[in-house]
Amino acid sequence: MASQRIFEDELVIPEGIDVELINEYTIRVSGKLGSVVKSFEGVPVLLSKEDSKVKVVVYQKGKKGYALINTIKNRIRNMFIGVEKGFTYKMRVYYIHFPMQVSVEGDKVVIKNFAGERGNRYAKILPGVKVEVVKSGGDTDIIIKGVDKDAVGQTAANIYHATKIKNKDPRVFLDGIYLYYKGEGM
Repeated sequence: MASQRIFEDELVIPEGIDVELINEYTIRVSGKLGSVVKSFEGVPVLLSKEDSKVKVVVYQKGKKGYALINTIKNRIRNMFIGVEKGFTYKMRVYYIHFPMQVSVEGDKVVIKNFAGERGNRYAKILPGVKVEVVKSGGDTDIIIKGVDKDAVGQTAANIYHATKIKNKDPRVFLDGIYLYYKGEGM
């Protein structure tokens, strides 16, 4: 029986960031903006902390193992960036004929008068994400901020999908809410 190939690598923990391993699969990263917890259960990976480094070991052969270790490392790097700087996504409300009203109510974004509809559309805001609606002139922007890149991105996707139209030509019918900026920093 051939031995299973193992990929391993290390990430240096930046200053001012605390890393705690809850178990072999779950990591908590804390910084000046907050903390983020990620679980890599169900993935053939083991995490360990040695001095000021996080060691990642992947039990997968070939190209898939190499790709998996880089994915895990980049997700942990995103956690470091998130608790230090944060993430900001910006979306623009675009309409032709029926003026849309967008507001934030609790943990939902409420979209009124989309394409002249009488009912409201709702998009869920994930925990730990702040959403604000900014109106300047005739333009309406939605600014999404948070320390967890996955949660910020999923909230933006929820807002986009709340205004997705079916059975119409997307080249002609352009009404909706679209992402136009992704960046680091809050």
